[in-house]
Amino acid sequence: MHNSLLPGYRLRIGSGRERPALMKFLELSYQELFPEQDDFSHLTETVERYFSRETPLLWVELDNPEASPTVVHLAQSHPVACLWLGNAVDQVQGDRHAHVFLLYVMPEHRRRGIAKALMRHAEDWARARGDFQIGLQVFQSNQSAQGLYHQLGYQTQSLWMVKPLHHS
Repeated sequence: MHNSLLPGYRLRIGSGRERPALMKFLELSYQELFPEQDDFSHLTETVERYFSRETPLLWVELDNPEASPTVVHLAQSHPVACLWLGNAVDQVQGDRHAHVFLLYVMPEHRRRGIAKALMRHAEDWARARGDFQIGLQVFQSNQSAQGLYHQLGYQTQSLWMVKPLHHS
């Protein structure tokens, strides 16, 4: 199934066979935020645990990659963005709600409205299944993502705090 997302881009629903591509996009996202770390193999466990028919994977591809000489290196089957949705439980109310596991846009396709369009798609998906809210986690260092989410009306509900423990 292909849907128009924005002029020049289309949305495609992913399949269970695309775990390696999902892993690649997860790793790209984390490598960008944490360049000093070189091993993100632990993310495989997240994909194994949560990726299923109930957690849709959406890919953004170029509508007509052959038409643009600047993107000849990108074939139709090479996504330029990814959205992975799932489920969470509101810890205050106890209600199931939509959760964004991953939103990633390749750097050369940023600032074109793709992330905003994907988030609107996620919100539509959540509304269609009867959810009253949608949540996500964003790293404190990812200021551009925080700006996008605030612009779209997202608010901080809680802070996830961590403390490194030193062993003697």
